[in-house]
Amino acid sequence: MIKVYCYQRCTTCQKALKWLDDNDIKYQLIDIKKDNPDEKTLRQLHAKSQLPLKKFFNTSGQLYREMQLSKKLADMSEDEMFKLLASDGMLVKRPLLVTDKKVLAGFKEEEWSKVL
Repeated sequence: MIKVYCYQRCTTCQKALKWLDDNDIKYQLIDIKKDNPDEKTLRQLHAKSQLPLKKFFNTSGQLYREMQLSKKLADMSEDEMFKLLASDGMLVKRPLLVTDKKVLAGFKEEEWSKVL
């Protein structure tokens, strides 16, 4: 079963969910704010994604800006980054698409089409 971590008020998430629905793709919706993935899960998702860990941060989010993470991430260890991501779902890039074989951070229709 495909899982999609989303925040309901996020317009990019809304577009992604509409795309899934329009393409008759079944998925389990997980509210990233209420059910933020824990550190262990984030480590697993990161490994499956093959993306740099920094790509898991919601760089356009208000919390990211308030915490001035653009200035801090370069000096953080991976362990520190995972702990930070696990502390608040609003720091995690969304939507986060999770399939058996792949994890995608953010919604790009072309990428999602290839994976799904």
